[in-house]
Amino acid sequence: MSRYRSTRRRHDVGGCEDFRRTRRWQRRDLMQAGMLGALGLSVADWWKLLAAAPPPGAGAGQPRRKPAKACIFLFMWGGPSQLDTFDLKPEAPDEVRGPFRPIATKVPGMQICEHFTRLAEHTDKIALIRSLTHDDPAHLSSGHATVTGQLAPVIKSDATPPSDQDSPHFGALVSRLRPCETGLPSSVTMPWKAYHPAAPGGEAPGQHGGWLGPSHDGLLLTGDPNSPDWRPSGLSLPADMTLERLQDRYRLLRSFDQAGRALEMGAAKMALQEHQSRAFDLLSSAGVRQAFDLAAEPDHVRDAYGRNIHGQCVLLARRLVEHGVPMVTINWHNDGRNFWDTHGNNFNRLKDDLIPPSDQALSMLLEDLQQRGMLEETLVVWVGEFGRRPQITAANAGREHWPFCYSGLMAGGGIAGGIVHGASDPHAAYPAADPVSPQDMGATIVDALGIPVDTMLEDREGRPHRITSGKVVDSLFA
Repeated sequence: MSRYRSTRRRHDVGGCEDFRRTRRWQRRDLMQAGMLGALGLSVADWWKLLAAAPPPGAGAGQPRRKPAKACIFLFMWGGPSQLDTFDLKPEAPDEVRGPFRPIATKVPGMQICEHFTRLAEHTDKIALIRSLTHDDPAHLSSGHATVTGQLAPVIKSDATPPSDQDSPHFGALVSRLRPCETGLPSSVTMPWKAYHPAAPGGEAPGQHGGWLGPSHDGLLLTGDPNSPDWRPSGLSLPADMTLERLQDRYRLLRSFDQAGRALEMGAAKMALQEHQSRAFDLLSSAGVRQAFDLAAEPDHVRDAYGRNIHGQCVLLARRLVEHGVPMVTINWHNDGRNFWDTHGNNFNRLKDDLIPPSDQALSMLLEDLQQRGMLEETLVVWVGEFGRRPQITAANAGREHWPFCYSGLMAGGGIAGGIVHGASDPHAAYPAADPVSPQDMGATIVDALGIPVDTMLEDREGRPHRITSGKVVDSLFA
């Protein structure tokens, strides 16, 4: 039978430690420096490069267990139905259970939806959480909680866009506290910033550096990696810019800096030079180009992940962590049909469009990581911002928003495989045992990465913030 484990409160370890204040660099500082165009880059490209180049960070305390080296966060934007994925209720009334049937998996007693045929063979690698819960039915603010582990500045809101008051994305925390040491970005997001056209606020908050500042925004890779002409945005030179021309411009820029050194050399000038150097290193590094080169993967591997935008993003995520990137986030892509937000045609959308690519990519990722000896050191998270209402909307075969109970998966990175944590009531409407909030899940992710959850960081105004507000779900770990 599946094992159910209770949640225990994490004991604090170490103490709060002061960290060096994040420097405040605004766009006007770069414009005043008069050097933005020196490398032939736009303002947007420049800021992407600055975010991709991690400044020195700091750590606190000692991890309680061997930390994961990296995290691949699969954000199922829109809210997958728990009743039609990982918490089916075959004994519930027709208006609740839907047409899908549960199937047996590699773990005795752990059943999942019949359409996750590949994942059924890998459930010994996953911890299935059936008791995720909160009370925010809005995509944007609950999305913030999902990708930061903290409540949004304005909760229960689909009208509040991102701001510098948002909590830092998990990738921003990694950039600040566990920066990549190989010259690659510390955090990469693909293939877009999660955005909902039906939400007045548009883009979900919490997908950037937040109160840590834009230098920790991370690198955003847009477009479809499955396209033959795809190139990594922000890390590719313009068509008319050769590496030799870039090097010439950079040398010219350095000569200007040296000439100006005799006149003044303040902290802002020194920091700008440091950022310029990192941006140049990213653009000119053969190692960076290799890490992002999907063409280096054999065709049978690319086929195994799925020749679609999601599958190729997941494959690229594996390549990036293999080359040393500690945090990769994959937001479910813009499919033009509201993603996992299945208010209508829920069952056909899941069966035909949503589950198959997700099932294929997740299953291959787990298998690939294990075969390469990387699963134990790579945390994999699969979750949406909420679930779906148990009662089916008869008029259009849809399910409405439901944050009170939903499911998610964690694997690798020290997580115990083949377990079920928590349980829901007979209609998967509310947790019946061991509830887990987004704050708890966030604290668990931070803890798995070896970052003490009681770490305090200062925002750009010098105000201290604890980086987590939930409790670590210790029972998820092996």
